[in-house]
Amino acid sequence: MSTSDDTPQLYAAREPIFPRRVSGAFRTLKWWLLAVMLGIYYVTPWIRWDRGPEMPDQAVLVDLANRRFFFFMIEIWPHEFYFVAGLLIMAGIGLFLFTSALGRVWCGYACPQTVWTDLFILVERWIEGDRNARLRLYRQKWNVEKTRKYGLKWLVWLLIAVATGGAWVFYFTDAPTLLRDLVTFSAHPVAYTTIAVLTGTTFLFGGFFREQVCIYACPWPRIQAAMMDEDTITVAYREWRGEPRGKLKKGQAAPEGSQGDCIDCMACVNVCPMGIDIRDGQQLACITCGLCIDACNDVMDRIGKPRGLIGYLALSDEVRERDGKEPISPWKHVFRLRTMIYTVLWAGIGVALVVALFLRTDIDMSIAPIRNPTFVVLSDGSVRNAYDIRLRNMHNEPRQFFLTVADNPSIRLTIEGAPGQLVSVDPDQQLNQRVYLTAAAGTPAARGEQTPVQIWASVIDGTTRIFGETVFNGRGQ
Repeated sequence: MSTSDDTPQLYAAREPIFPRRVSGAFRTLKWWLLAVMLGIYYVTPWIRWDRGPEMPDQAVLVDLANRRFFFFMIEIWPHEFYFVAGLLIMAGIGLFLFTSALGRVWCGYACPQTVWTDLFILVERWIEGDRNARLRLYRQKWNVEKTRKYGLKWLVWLLIAVATGGAWVFYFTDAPTLLRDLVTFSAHPVAYTTIAVLTGTTFLFGGFFREQVCIYACPWPRIQAAMMDEDTITVAYREWRGEPRGKLKKGQAAPEGSQGDCIDCMACVNVCPMGIDIRDGQQLACITCGLCIDACNDVMDRIGKPRGLIGYLALSDEVRERDGKEPISPWKHVFRLRTMIYTVLWAGIGVALVVALFLRTDIDMSIAPIRNPTFVVLSDGSVRNAYDIRLRNMHNEPRQFFLTVADNPSIRLTIEGAPGQLVSVDPDQQLNQRVYLTAAAGTPAARGEQTPVQIWASVIDGTTRIFGETVFNGRGQ
């Protein structure tokens, strides 16, 4: 099968993007957010919090071995997973809210891919120079200079990637202890494997894949359209003001009405980390980071034109601005029906979680009846049921619990392996205990089929008590 040389190519090799350095309000905001978020990520595992002798003194800890999550004074147990589910739902609704109001601000300012890519580009610019110097270095053949600069850049990238992977595993165990074990090569292989995987992904995603992750791997660019409408504020080029574009030499003025404000300097394209031209309209690849706004405003200042040729703009304001009218207040775009519904949902779930957090007790109990057999008839004619009770002591001190049956004196409670009705539970632990309920012969509970009962667990030397509901199975006669 023959092919001609003019056959269109369906696939093209990636052209690396070398964003130019820019300064301005949005770039400054991104630097501050980068510093704060990276600081939180790297420093949080090292914040200490007294949790008693049984647990690591770590403020934020994901204890996979015991299936618990600690956040300062808050402790989430497996049966309280609804707190985690609620936070995940809030994160999703929050993403919908911000996207509906301001476009892809998450992608442009707070997404980990954006944050670490910004950090890697900063290292690249520090070692190789600004955009033109990096382009020249990329195009030149391999020599001592290129090898030295690329080697140093990759080494710094690798160190950042190792620190990133290392910081992640510190969230899952005591950070100082794990660091000592890692350095002495006595840590569990899972720790080394996790660090290696996260180091590799961070190194590749932040250093080489960059915008490809956002365009091809991330599903959010394809979902965001459902969250946005004509009132969503996003980065846009005011084409009616900038066109027709044309070059303008220094000190030269274009004839009145013959040229728009855009001088086709390509500054907006050269600073874009995604390598797109915002003047082509809204695009899937745009992360609304605002760097093109900073670059264009700088050019407008230098040529004596008003700022805002590129800016945050709602599409519904386009017609108004074309007609020379004032745009609607940004707050009216932000606070509209859709965003208010998202806000109410988001706040409602948050309030419910806070209320549930403050209403919960630091002890918990669950009861599971033993079904095989459902009851046993003893030699004296009394009927006995067996239950597995799980007691949780979510406190940093050991506690003793007194178990009783409420409002039914004909049913007696006994504890397997214990002479009385007291059980002890260690701090931050749960205890699985077999108990028996026995109804004397001839009593309604022994003769009936099922009798509702409440088992109470009272903390000795305290006022806290809880109960669980179950049924007592009788002979049914």
